[in-house]
Order: sequence, then structure tokens, then C-alpha cells
Amino acid sequence: SLFLLNKEKINIDDVIKLTNLAENYSISELADNCLSKNLHKINKIFNENIFSVDDCMLIIRTLLSKSKRLLEIKKINNSISNVEQTISNYKPPIFWKDKEIVKEQIKNWTLKKVENLIYKINEIELLIKKNSSNSINILFDFIITQSNKTNN
Repeated sequence: SLFLLNKEKINIDDVIKLTNLAENYSISELADNCLSKNLHKINKIFNENIFSVDDCMLIIRTLLSKSKRLLEIKKINNSISNVEQTISNYKPPIFWKDKEIVKEQIKNWTLKKVENLIYKINEIELLIKKNSSNSINILFDFIITQSNKTNN
């Protein structure tokens, strides 16, 4: 009744907003938070999204792509040693909204650990392809393990 106080009609979009308390997060956001080691946000994304078996490949490929970008950024950062300048010099340019999360990723990973992560992602991709019935569990376990700040 409070919602309808200033409205004459309610449409289907309003009903969906009122009944669905969960927010749908993008796969890119999941990958970014994994590389930022933000376990709290990852758990929230897992709890509020319903991922399908088909989504697993998209998630792992997005994570691989972002890991390769992080590897390039880490290489630039090792020669420059200035995070702001590294992000500014990176091509293609990093979108302004993503700069803070990229800074967090640079801080959380060493060059060697990013290289190892890329190898692990490739191994997990093969494992997911071989075990499609368990792919969601394999992927979630991998992401949570990699996102643990004490791990790696």
C-alpha cells in the first residue's frame, strides 16, 4: 500500500522489483572480485545468482581473460613501480569505474602468482569440460580457493 501511495497503476516490472530481493551480478563482476580476493562479495554473487552449467565456461573464460590482462599490467607495473602510471599507460585503457578494482588486483597478486593462476585456470577449464555434471561445484570451489587471501 505504501508503494502505491503515489501511483495509480503497478506494472510487471514493479512487481518483479518488489518480489525479487536478489540482485543479478555480471560474470565480469564475479571475475573481478575473484582477482580482488573479495570473498564476501563472491559469496553474495554466488548466493544471489543462479548459474547454469553453460555459464561455467563463460565464467572461466572471463576469468582467464581478466587474468591475462592482470599479467600484462603486473609486467608493466614491475618496470614502472607506480600503480597510477601503470593503469594510465595500459592499452586498451581501463575504464574509470574499473580502476579501483584493478588497483586492488595489482596489490593482491605477484607476477609469478598470476602466471600460476593462468595455468590453474586452464587446468580447471579442462576439468570442467570433462565433468560437465559437476562443473558448477568445480568452478565455485576453484574461485573460492583462489579468492582466499591466505591462499596462494
